[in-house]
Amino acid sequence: MKPINLITIVFLLCWIPFFHGQENLNVYKNNHSLTYERTIGLYQKLAEKHEAAVLLEMGKSDYGKPIHLFIIDPSKTFDPNKNDNKAVLLINNGIHPGEPCGIDASINFANNLLTDPNFNQKTSNTVIGIIPIYNVGGALNRGCCSRANQNGPEEYGFRGNAKNLDLNRDFIKMDSKNAAAFTTIFHFLDPDILVDTHTSNGADYQYTMTLLSTQLSKLNPKVSELISTKLLPVIHTEMSNKGYPICPYVNTMKTTPESGIYDYLETPRYCTGYAALFNTIGFTTETHMWKPFSERVQSTFEFLNTIQSYANVNSSEIIAVRKSAFEFQHNQDNFPISWKLDTAQFEMIEFLGYESEKYVSEVTGLETFKYNRNKPWKKNIKYYNKYQPVDSIKKPKYYIISQAWSQIIERLVINNIQMTKFKNDTSFVIDAYFIDDYETNSWPYEGHYLHKNIKVSQKKQLISFSKGDYLIPTDQPYVRFILETLEPHATDSYFSWNFFDEILQQKEYFSHYVFEEKAAKILLENAELKQAFELQKQHDEDFSKNHWDQLYWIYKHSDNYEPSHRRYPVFRIN
Repeated sequence: MKPINLITIVFLLCWIPFFHGQENLNVYKNNHSLTYERTIGLYQKLAEKHEAAVLLEMGKSDYGKPIHLFIIDPSKTFDPNKNDNKAVLLINNGIHPGEPCGIDASINFANNLLTDPNFNQKTSNTVIGIIPIYNVGGALNRGCCSRANQNGPEEYGFRGNAKNLDLNRDFIKMDSKNAAAFTTIFHFLDPDILVDTHTSNGADYQYTMTLLSTQLSKLNPKVSELISTKLLPVIHTEMSNKGYPICPYVNTMKTTPESGIYDYLETPRYCTGYAALFNTIGFTTETHMWKPFSERVQSTFEFLNTIQSYANVNSSEIIAVRKSAFEFQHNQDNFPISWKLDTAQFEMIEFLGYESEKYVSEVTGLETFKYNRNKPWKKNIKYYNKYQPVDSIKKPKYYIISQAWSQIIERLVINNIQMTKFKNDTSFVIDAYFIDDYETNSWPYEGHYLHKNIKVSQKKQLISFSKGDYLIPTDQPYVRFILETLEPHATDSYFSWNFFDEILQQKEYFSHYVFEEKAAKILLENAELKQAFELQKQHDEDFSKNHWDQLYWIYKHSDNYEPSHRRYPVFRIN
């Protein structure tokens, strides 16, 4: 055997790192997904190699490791605030690390863009931010089997993060350090377009990718028009030309797509729902779980190229429309805070599905169904994509919140909400919300017992505020965030997420044998209350037979009852 000469050794040493890096970029083609370590390592190499790219640490995850942001900016300023004429695209990956298509697609997207001979032309009007892996703890919790219905890759991460939170339910409540890091990234970039990459479960169909765009009915009209009449048609055409036709995300009205599909209402707990509060155009890519992993990655890669290209060509219009949306809000008085699907309105869309067939299960012996991929079909189906507001509120001039509610203050501050502190103690008569009724889930949901069907009333009261309490003007750009978090009956308000549950518990009570005499005196001295009490007994048999309930009714209508019970501690100045 001939000895290897020195030149050959040097050549091999130079070649191996390059080959190793290229191999890792394309592991998805062999049904593998990049690990957290390899992903960050590859982004570090890109940042070292290209002056137009930088990799930043933007905060800690619950796992303890950093959450990174990779920025591509041909101007090399890496500060979108200094690039007013450029559209900003933010790509979020690995929020569910068991759905890693975007992780592998984004590193290839970044590498291809940075090495493109026409890089400066293709990015002349855009700044691109990529979160390589958002759910760090979930990405490091790798395994083969937690995604029971998914076709590859061979190993992947876990849906829950280090605190077992689903981070795509955490954007408003921000229970995780991950969400705090994302919020920091979001407001640093102030993106015009956000893409959140996923893999879907559910019905079977021919598409490799379906697309969830921010529900148009709850967007600013001009942003909605831009998406529906210009952006979405281009996306559909381009993706079809690239061999990956797409359709809206598949939520079936009944069991299978033939029954029709409807738009998903992503409230602010979700990534794109959160982004909508800031007039950011949001997309969630959903590759189909049963398509080969390589196809899922490639379709995501093509989508990222499509959306970046559109943003680069149409940056001026995107920026102008988003600016007009903030101007519209500035003059808007009434804001919807909850919506309901309008089942009377729909459009017919072409859909590529599979025949469903009923059969008797060998496991249970009961009838079930399956999709027959050997029987594809193309049909027109109903697509329900309109939502109607079911509750709206008039925008006040200010909100007031006590400094005691520090968790709320922290969340407002990190979301760039402008506030001022009272310089002195003060008191004045104000309209106060009272929580009249609500329902609470009997099971935990992402660390909370959500309130819903919240009913409120208002009552004028003299309220005392302390030096250091916060005055929040609504005459500011992020007014929609303020309204949808601080109005207690909004779908994802801080009240609905249990941040104000302390007010629901009464703190003072009475002993019935002591209060008996006082109750009699209260009724004796108040003829109207006595009449109302007697009517209550006449119309409520259970009440008329319950000694405690009757005393408590009198107690609640007396000066002894605490005025702050169920009083919502965020106050409106109209």
